[in-house]
Amino acid sequence: MNRILIILLFFNLSCKQQPKEKIIVENQASIVDWKPAKDYYLKHITDAIATLDELARLPMTSDEAKKTFAEARVSFKKAEPYASYLNPEIGHRANGPALPVVTDDSQKVLLPVGLQKLEESIYEGEESEARYKEEISITIGMLKNLQNNIRNREVTPQRFFIATHQQLMRVISLSISGFDTPISQLGLKETIVSLESLKEVYDNSIRQIVLDKNQELDARFQYNIKEAVGFVHSNTDFKTFDRYTFIRDYMNPITRNWVAIRKESNLWNGVNNKPFNFDAPTFFEEDSFNVEFFTPAINRNPTEKKIVLGKKLFFEPKLSQNGKMACVTCHNPKKAWADGVAVNVDNNGKPLQRNTPTLINSAFQQSFFWDGRSPNLLDQITSVFTNEKEFDSSVHEFSNEILTDTTYISLFKEAYGGISARNTEIIRAISSYISSLNGFDSKFDRNIRGEEETYTEEEKLGFNLYMGKALCATCHFIPLTNGTVPPFFSEHEKEVIGVPETDTNKKLDDDLGFYWRHNEELEVHKGMFKTPTIRNVELTGPYMHNGVYDNLEEVINFYNLGGGGGLGFDLPYQTLPFDNLQLSSSEEKALVAFMKTLTDTEVGENY
Repeated sequence: MNRILIILLFFNLSCKQQPKEKIIVENQASIVDWKPAKDYYLKHITDAIATLDELARLPMTSDEAKKTFAEARVSFKKAEPYASYLNPEIGHRANGPALPVVTDDSQKVLLPVGLQKLEESIYEGEESEARYKEEISITIGMLKNLQNNIRNREVTPQRFFIATHQQLMRVISLSISGFDTPISQLGLKETIVSLESLKEVYDNSIRQIVLDKNQELDARFQYNIKEAVGFVHSNTDFKTFDRYTFIRDYMNPITRNWVAIRKESNLWNGVNNKPFNFDAPTFFEEDSFNVEFFTPAINRNPTEKKIVLGKKLFFEPKLSQNGKMACVTCHNPKKAWADGVAVNVDNNGKPLQRNTPTLINSAFQQSFFWDGRSPNLLDQITSVFTNEKEFDSSVHEFSNEILTDTTYISLFKEAYGGISARNTEIIRAISSYISSLNGFDSKFDRNIRGEEETYTEEEKLGFNLYMGKALCATCHFIPLTNGTVPPFFSEHEKEVIGVPETDTNKKLDDDLGFYWRHNEELEVHKGMFKTPTIRNVELTGPYMHNGVYDNLEEVINFYNLGGGGGLGFDLPYQTLPFDNLQLSSSEEKALVAFMKTLTDTEVGENY
């Protein structure tokens, strides 16, 4: 009793020094016993390691190996939220795609390792037993690294809520799409594991707080988890599983519950340095993603004045050396911020090398240009300024020509307090404007949020194919539909798909893409290009990096044939499956119908 009085006295005395909300959060956090949650994660990463040890003693392609591998994955999925939160790089490598990795320092090509590579070896049997054993050993080493992290770092409200938020994203973007388990297709069963694990950790950590405050919320959450698990149990067939209904009617209610639980618990109020808006009720809201996370620190939180200035500069041809080229030259708002041609022309009227992508939602990327040479939007715009074929302007010398329009003088003063001697502020302002061109209110978004019921059966089939049989979502991740990899969104997918030179599909295009990055020495990069968004894709043709296809039907057919490898091109490092996807003509049409529901025509209408 005396101890309680002392604690109460301490809080009363400190009220004047601390905000009331912070006191409540810290007080609530102190009454949660986080040890069971930590023990849960630690137990299952330990089980995963032990199961992989057992796997090493089994013949690579045996049925017993498949069974044991599946058990190891289940244990890993139970530990994954916290393990991967603590060490995203190792967590993603342990359960990332079975592709070679190029080290940033030595430019050494590392052979693929991790659970997905083990899956490939076990189910396809195209690896030597010696290399297979080495893969297991390396994977165990990575899991031991994660084990040590869990053992040495306590669970806190912030770590807990961010980790679970990330895991909910993994369910809808990676597990049910087949990204996690592309060959064994265990992802649907592992979705059940992830949901039941969330419930178990919740029950043994913060549930009592929620029960004390809002029993109805707890009951809804428990019910929705049970219903979601039951829905998956009713059909675990990868090709026919109804992902559209699962996300809309089962996962979205769970994420809404989880946001409400976090708020009701009053344990943690969110942060602004992660990709998510933690207050958004689902991952499909207009504000579900935090633009500031994707923006260089030097240009975050722009004022409305900077955006207004950037908008005017976007349409300003005097920024270019010849006074004839502006950003709008290639990114026309009347054409969904693309240009509607295979390739645009340079400042001398000659064809440029690549197709112009849309700027809508371009802020949510970690890689710019088709070959990924710019890491952020500021660098991308700077490259346009300095490119002798485009603006051909100096970044270090202010474009005084624009000041003949005297409105710029007041706009610069309002935005930056004065006129700079360099183009730096111009580039920042344009970047701020482009970052405002975001749209997540398409027919798809409104339907998946449950705001309207206007989806046709064909469109629903198209989404389910996109997320399943057609494998689109394993590169164009839902919900952004670009290549920024969930749930950390810190890297951008680049793929080798073998785009042809012409729409006759007879010859491989000679553009080598990302191959330039390492002095053209790494064969794994030959023909590699950034994965673009497919939002508003109905309006942004022609398609592919070279604009080779005029319509979406041709694009879908290319993928259905197995990409360049399926067309017979020599592509040893193609990242697509070489096999025909075996999509029927009606399924190809359904995919196109779905993609057209991603059109968001209101973006940038007030230009």
